Amino acid sequence: MKVVKSEFLSNSKAVVRKLISMLSEEYKYVSVLGTDIKGKSYRVSKTGIEVNDSFLVERGFVVRIHNGVNYSEYSFNNISDDTLGAIVKEISTKLNKVIKDISVNSYDIIEEKEIKEIFIGEMKIDPEEVGSEVIIKTLSEIKDAALAHSDLVVNIDAIYNTYHISKLFMSNKKDLEQSYMLGEGYIFSIARKEEKTKYYFKPFSGLKGFEILDELKAEYKNVVETSIKLLDAKNVQPGEYEVICAPDVAGLIAHEAFGHGVEMDMFVKDRAKGAEFIGKQVASKITTMHDGATAANHMSSYLFDDEGTIGTDTVVIENGILKAGISDILSAIKLGTTPTGNGKRQSFERKAYARMTNTFFSPGNDKLEDMIASVKDGYLLEGSYSGMEDPKSWGIQCIASFGREIKDGKLTGNIIAPVVMTGYVPDLLNSISMVSETVELGGSGYCGKGYKEFVKTSCGGPYIKAKVRLG
Repeated sequence: MKVVKSEFLSNSKAVVRKLISMLSEEYKYVSVLGTDIKGKSYRVSKTGIEVNDSFLVERGFVVRIHNGVNYSEYSFNNISDDTLGAIVKEISTKLNKVIKDISVNSYDIIEEKEIKEIFIGEMKIDPEEVGSEVIIKTLSEIKDAALAHSDLVVNIDAIYNTYHISKLFMSNKKDLEQSYMLGEGYIFSIARKEEKTKYYFKPFSGLKGFEILDELKAEYKNVVETSIKLLDAKNVQPGEYEVICAPDVAGLIAHEAFGHGVEMDMFVKDRAKGAEFIGKQVASKITTMHDGATAANHMSSYLFDDEGTIGTDTVVIENGILKAGISDILSAIKLGTTPTGNGKRQSFERKAYARMTNTFFSPGNDKLEDMIASVKDGYLLEGSYSGMEDPKSWGIQCIASFGREIKDGKLTGNIIAPVVMTGYVPDLLNSISMVSETVELGGSGYCGKGYKEFVKTSCGGPYIKAKVRLG
C-alpha cells in the first residue's frame, strides 16, 4: 500500500510559493524545506510499557537565502497568508544583520535545473491504521514468548519505532515532494546465571510498516539463546587475528572508515585525511564501497536530501581505489564538485551537513563456508555494537557483540565477548582477502556527527575476511 502524503505540507504549498516569490524580489536565491514527521516509539518489557513520540517528530519550515555574500537560514513552525509579511520582515532584518556583524566566507549562488517530482513510498501494513493497542499487544506477546523460552532470561525488551516522513522542497526552479515510512524494531534479552549477567540485542529496520514485527516474532528465540550463550563467553587474548565480519560488522567498518572519513564538509575544513587519497589505493582490489540514497532501498533512501539535491549512488571505493567523497551542496560549491545528495539535517531547525545515507561494501564471489574453511586461527564476528573513527588520522575502533572461534577452518562452538577491533583504516581495508556473494543492510538507531546532529542512516555489506587487532 502507498504511504499517505502530508495534508499539512500539501495545504502549505501555495503559501510557500508566495513566500518564495516575495523573497525573490530581494534575494537571488531562495528555497524552502518543509517537514512533517510523525511517529511513535513503543517499548514493552517485564517492568512496564512505554509509548512516546519518536525522536524525529517535527513540523516546520526552513528558508535558505543567498544574502549577497553567503547563505542565511530562518526556521519557523507555521506559515499562512497572515504570517508572510512577518516572516519576510524577520528575514530582511535579522539575517542581513549577521553579515554586518560577523566575518564570513563567501559562497556562489546555487545553480538549479527545473524539476518537479514526487516520491511516495510503499509498505504492507500501516501502523497508523493498526493503532497503538494492537502494536502493544503484539510486542507483549513477543516479550512473553521470549521470557518463557528459558528460566535464565530475566528480562526482555520488545521495541518498535515508526517514522512517517514527509518533506517538500521548493525554490524558483524546484518543486519536490516525498513521503515514506520507516520502521525499526529491537529484541533485547538479558540473561543471568549465578553472579553473571549478559545481554544481547538484535535490530530490524527498513522501509516498512507494522509488518516488521513479523521479523521480531521469527527471531526472538535466536536472540534469547545468544544471550544465554554469552554467559559462558571468554575474553579474547589481545592480538592480530584473521576474522570474518558478518554483514552488520562489515557495515560498521564501512560506516566508520569511509563513511565519516569522506564526508566532504570535513574536506573543506581540512579535517579529513581522505581528501589526500582521492584517486589512490586505500583498500584491497576486491573492495568496492557505495554510499547513496539510490544505492540501496533502506533507511536512508529518498528522492531528495534536505537541500533539494536529488539522491545519487556514489562509488566511494572502486576496486580498492578511493574515487569520491559524499557532499552537501555548500561543500560542493567550495570544492568545485557536484553535490551527491548527502545534505541532511537533524531537524528543520538545524544546519545541513554532509552525512551518510546507505553505506555498504559491494558483494564478491566467495561462499561463507569457504571463508570459514580458510581461517586457521580466528573468529567470526557478529553483532554490530558501536564504533568511532578519527577522520584526521584514520584510526578506527569498532565493537562487536561477540565472536565465534574458528580453529583449522571449523567453528569450535566457543565464544568471545565483547570484541573490540582497532586499527589503521587502510591497513584494515587492504587486508580484505575474501568477500561473500550477498549484501545485507541494517539501519536501526541514529548516526551522529561527532557527538550531535543525529540522522537516520543504514550500513552493511557481505561477509568479509580481513586481518585486525582484537582486544
